[in-house]
Amino acid sequence: MSAVEKRLVRGLRVLREDLWTGKADPLPPSVWLRWLPHGLVVLVAIGTTIANGDQFGDGYNLGTEYALVCALAQGAAVAMALRWPVPAWWLSMVTMVVVAMGARTQLLADHVAFNSPWPWGPPSLVAHAVVLFLLALRVPVRVAAAALALTALVTWVVQGLIGAANYSSTGTLAVALFAGVVLLGTALRGRREARTQLVEQAGITAEERARRTVLEERNRIARELHDVVAHHMSVISIQAQVAPHLVENPSDELRENLDGIRQNALEALTELRRVLGVLRSENPEDPYGLGAPGTGAAPDAPQPTLDRLDVLVENTRAAGLKVNTEISGEVLPLPPGVELSAYRIIQEALSNALRHAPGSEVRVELTHFPRGLQIRVINSAPRRPAPPSPGAGHGLLGMRERAAMLGGTLMAMETSCGGFTVAAFLPRAGTADGTASLDDTVSDNSADSDNSTDSPGERP
Repeated sequence: MSAVEKRLVRGLRVLREDLWTGKADPLPPSVWLRWLPHGLVVLVAIGTTIANGDQFGDGYNLGTEYALVCALAQGAAVAMALRWPVPAWWLSMVTMVVVAMGARTQLLADHVAFNSPWPWGPPSLVAHAVVLFLLALRVPVRVAAAALALTALVTWVVQGLIGAANYSSTGTLAVALFAGVVLLGTALRGRREARTQLVEQAGITAEERARRTVLEERNRIARELHDVVAHHMSVISIQAQVAPHLVENPSDELRENLDGIRQNALEALTELRRVLGVLRSENPEDPYGLGAPGTGAAPDAPQPTLDRLDVLVENTRAAGLKVNTEISGEVLPLPPGVELSAYRIIQEALSNALRHAPGSEVRVELTHFPRGLQIRVINSAPRRPAPPSPGAGHGLLGMRERAAMLGGTLMAMETSCGGFTVAAFLPRAGTADGTASLDDTVSDNSADSDNSTDSPGERP
């Protein structure tokens, strides 16, 4: 078998698989009109059935029973196209051929009016056009094109090769109309598929962006915690080096163990520097001069703690906000990681207030509990429209990551007066045991939240 014959056989096989199928392919409901298109198609089916009954019976003189069966078949094809477009097309084509052959007999016998439309009567033309349109809306372009080609071929065979007498030709008009509706249905189907793919791609893009944002925030937190861990490892190394001099006549075993501790600490510091080199990236901009995470002229400077809170507040005031601080409870020592996270949460909340609530009043509340530290940053409604935000949209996510890392919780909510509140609880021991305190303390102070916020919607 030659290559041309193989391609022909393959094409015929594909054509048979496309058109010789009874698989259901329901017409989906419209986005805005829901089931209105289905109702219109049913009305068209009823209307064409009545019109075809008159055309087949009186126009072609085919007899009442013959005309009724063919009219019902043509109307059923229109209704079937809502769910089974390919079988509906076959039914409409078979009905057209049966009616055309019956009408040909009457035309040759001169039993019908002169110049009657043939081989497609006007109602049949409309019914088959609707069937082809519904088919083109659901099936691939290849199948719609094959159905249109076979319709044109059957029309040419019936009218051109078989022929009749004393009729008004409708074959050319029918093929032109069918080509138009197939083209329209194919275009609408392509537009619907493109829209669906766009929505799916947008969903995938949003998920990827959220995943990437989480990774970026975790990398930023890891870079900052490097200094905390490095400090402790340095202290261990120094203590291991000094310890033998604090003991009179230390044994060789003690010296050997202390040397091992010091060596392990130094190796751990080296590995930490390598990890930091992998995680370090370009410093993001800090338009408000608050020293955003990883920024500043000296990126290797020690990470900030709550001792620098006054400097942060002064910088925020200089940027145009009125900020008040309130510290309550017995101030107990906090682990460095907890202090760093608390500082960064307050810093990000103040930056959000600067970006989204210009001219507002901000209150920073720190409450020390035996189990941990409660943070509340509340801003009032903005006094003027906020300019376009230069933020990357990671603020709240970064704060939540920091709280979750320590086993704490963070809540961000709008207030009734148009303000915004950020409330967090960080356990002192970095475990989840103290997280229940956040809901309790927030509810205790909920009456104060009317003084606060950011612009409507979640902040970056």
